Amino acid sequence: MVVGGGPVAASKLAALQLAGADLVVIAPEVCEAIRSAGVSIVQRPYEPDDLEGAWFVVAAAPPDVNRVVAAEAERRRVFVNAVDDPSNASVYLGGVVRRPGVTLAISTDGAAPALAGLLREALDFMLPDDVTLAAWNTRALEIRQSWRARGVPMEARRPELLAALNALYDQRASSASRDRRVVRDSELVK
Repeated sequence: MVVGGGPVAASKLAALQLAGADLVVIAPEVCEAIRSAGVSIVQRPYEPDDLEGAWFVVAAAPPDVNRVVAAEAERRRVFVNAVDDPSNASVYLGGVVRRPGVTLAISTDGAAPALAGLLREALDFMLPDDVTLAAWNTRALEIRQSWRARGVPMEARRPELLAALNALYDQRASSASRDRRVVRDSELVK
């Protein structure tokens, strides 16, 4: 359930839909982004009985409404994420970067959502393209199977994986950019 009908509420819908949530949005007024999201909409003020049957709620309403939602959610043992309102939240949602085979999550424990958003954007920008990332994943899986077969101890795995990823990078890089690497061996932190 999402309580709130503005742009902040709308910004939460895609991730919830991606997770398979069957969403209901409750708000007196609803923005166009929510109307076009293909979710159920109940256009009226929130009422405590609205949480009947819910197990997760996003409270993206004014603080006074979020407080009422949080109190009822606590009573019903329902998780609540109160957007930009950590005192009324029982769960925090982080910034998430999803790429084929890789999911990165960033959280500031609800204290600085804008910072989490900036970090998410920076990590998304810094990740290699999907083709390269897919190659890294494939190579990591192959090398993991090799480690198991060879009994490679944990402390030796990271340097070996780094060398394998650098070799992939070197194969793809032009001769003019061979000096760039994923991480230089001297920068490897153990």
